[in-house]
Amino acid sequence: MAKKPKAKDIIADYQRILNDVKARKFKPIYLLMGDEPVFIDKIANALANDVLSESEKAFNLTILYGKDTKVDAAITACRRFPMMSDYQVIIIREAQDLSNINQLEVYFKSPLKSTILVICLKGKTMDKRSVAYKEVVKQAEVFETYTFYDNEIPEWINLEAKSKGITIQDKAAILLSEFLGNDLSKISHEIEKLKTVIPSDRKQITVDDIERNVGISKDYNVFELCNAIGKRDFVKSYKIADYFAKSPKDHPFIVTIGQLYTFFSKVLKLQMLNFNAKKPGGKIASEAEKLAKLGISSSFFLKDYEEVAKKYSPPQSVKIIEYLREYDLKSKGIGSNNQSEEDLLKELIFKIMH
Repeated sequence: MAKKPKAKDIIADYQRILNDVKARKFKPIYLLMGDEPVFIDKIANALANDVLSESEKAFNLTILYGKDTKVDAAITACRRFPMMSDYQVIIIREAQDLSNINQLEVYFKSPLKSTILVICLKGKTMDKRSVAYKEVVKQAEVFETYTFYDNEIPEWINLEAKSKGITIQDKAAILLSEFLGNDLSKISHEIEKLKTVIPSDRKQITVDDIERNVGISKDYNVFELCNAIGKRDFVKSYKIADYFAKSPKDHPFIVTIGQLYTFFSKVLKLQMLNFNAKKPGGKIASEAEKLAKLGISSSFFLKDYEEVAKKYSPPQSVKIIEYLREYDLKSKGIGSNNQSEEDLLKELIFKIMH
């Protein structure tokens, strides 16, 4: 099985394609497929908007939908010549609903240079073993997306903000990713909204902007809970637990457990790196190596993990991960004695710190 590419590589391909479109370096076919519709939509929209002038679009831009389109009709449309234009653009949206998509192989073998065919397969990919796929890759720009890992989302948020002409604080990016998860479309919408509400003379989204406009508390969130527990701040940890108890739908225990597990797994990895460096012949890991091992996109947060790694010993970190697994089961009703999520969280905090 092919190794899943990193988010930064997907983003680099995405930006390269957009840059090529702006520079009018077109391919006859664009096969856009995979898990992340936000990339597919943005590339398709760029081709719909930038290839043709407004007057040319009336006769040379065709939007088809997979569910309502027959392959023969799509091929016939692709073989038309443009009217008073160098190109025609044909976009097949929701192509995952197109019956017998592999029959496009006939067109893939000899595409017209004057036709730009854009195939949008959301949530699916073409069968890479098929003859149709082997033909299309000879002619097409093939762009495949994957669902990003949680730790890759802040990096994408930074790049998405930059594409909109603004920047975002590292901590603000983390908060946004924690609140919205890995729904890139929703995150993109929130960044666009934040851009409109920050003062025109300021080009950076701050933690305060997130708190005021997205509804996330900068002091009472999972990120701050991880830090408070990591630093053995008993009072702050319990304050956050009380805050979570007031709005359990916004702060589900299962999500909190997952974030704590991720946090302390990274702490343990860092402790092992530091431990191995002390062995005979051991080498002190560089900052870049630590970031790569922990899966952290920014050195801004490395100091937090370094501090926690000193507060707990490696055996304690292992025990904490055991507790987190235990309480994950309790959250699913196994051995919990009908305890509330608030009680489970407070009990877990007590065990971790003691």
